[in-house]
Amino acid sequence: MGSLAHQFVGLKCSPISTRRIVQSNKNIVNPIIIHTKKNVVSRAGAVATTNAQTRERIKLKEMFEEAYERCRTAPMEGVAFTVEDFHSALEKYDFDSEIGTKVKGTVFSVDANGALVEITAKSSAYLPIQEVSIHSIKHVEEAGIFPGFKDEFVVIGENEADDSVILSLRSIQYDLAWERCRQLQAEDVVVKGKVVSANKGGVVALVEGLRAFIPFSQIFSKSTAEELLEKELPLKFVEVDQEQTRLILSNRKAMADSQTQLGIGSVVLGTVQSLKPYGAFIDIGGVNGLLHVSQISHDRVSDIATVLQPGDTLKVMILSHDRERGRVSLSTKKLEPTPGDMIRNPKLVFEKAEEMAQTFRQRISQAEAMARADILKFQPESGLTLNSDGILGPLTSELPAEGLDLSVIFPAEES
Repeated sequence: MGSLAHQFVGLKCSPISTRRIVQSNKNIVNPIIIHTKKNVVSRAGAVATTNAQTRERIKLKEMFEEAYERCRTAPMEGVAFTVEDFHSALEKYDFDSEIGTKVKGTVFSVDANGALVEITAKSSAYLPIQEVSIHSIKHVEEAGIFPGFKDEFVVIGENEADDSVILSLRSIQYDLAWERCRQLQAEDVVVKGKVVSANKGGVVALVEGLRAFIPFSQIFSKSTAEELLEKELPLKFVEVDQEQTRLILSNRKAMADSQTQLGIGSVVLGTVQSLKPYGAFIDIGGVNGLLHVSQISHDRVSDIATVLQPGDTLKVMILSHDRERGRVSLSTKKLEPTPGDMIRNPKLVFEKAEEMAQTFRQRISQAEAMARADILKFQPESGLTLNSDGILGPLTSELPAEGLDLSVIFPAEES
């Protein structure tokens, strides 16, 4: 250790130059001063940022307080729509898809199998062709379904493959058809039905789009089922039961309603039901009338069976109708162009029936006018009398204005 110190004793160092130290000091920047300046600048920026945020917060607070006060005192001020508008807008975006629910929609596409219907702003549904109409159709266009068509539909199911809703118009029309039938039955009106099929008990006809049954016993004519196919029949309702799906009508009641309203001298179509020694019973649309043997022809008829047979169709004239007792008297005798035609040429009587009936009614009218004139002869104040042609007219010189003095009429002399 001592030797080591001894070695350092002989060392000499060159003196430090004061000039160099001063020059070096001029080139050195004091780090403490620089750090202090940075802190001052940084603090100034922080203060500016804090002031800007404070002003923003104050501004937001004022806006919030103003909005709160407006909502508290005038909540609907400046609102461009009502609560009803809001609910209406919600309906466009949501609906109840339960079966039986009715929804409004617009058709936007059609194809051979049906139509696509927009039911909300974000949902669509499908309308199959078999659910388009209560009537049988081959194309949706036949029912007036085109893009843009708007209507009310009913939900009848859901397609499990894509969760889309299945709609129907037919179900709505079906209920309306039953309601219409109930109304028509209550009004007791006559409707038209087209026969589309037949079975052992009767025929099936389309009425208001529904399949109605008409028993053979309620069909006026004796036509076969094949002969009635595709024909339209006048019908009246007998039973309307939607729950049991029973719709029964009668052609006989319709014919009876139309024919029994006809007055004396009217010509109706009838069918021979049975023969009796005193005459023939004729069915004139559900009402039985008697064609007495004396009213068959001007010529004497000794055997009715030689002139008429059950099932024969003929035209008859109504002579009288007792509604209280339900009796109708008929005649073919009044329809004969010449006496005995009903026996010799019944076809001619059938063809000339309306013409002969018109002649008969004219004779009846003239006879009634003459009867009234006989009464008026004793009532000159009426101003009417019967002229030489048998027509009622103004009082003429043929009858004294003062009337007839019965006291000056001489009694008839005995011969």
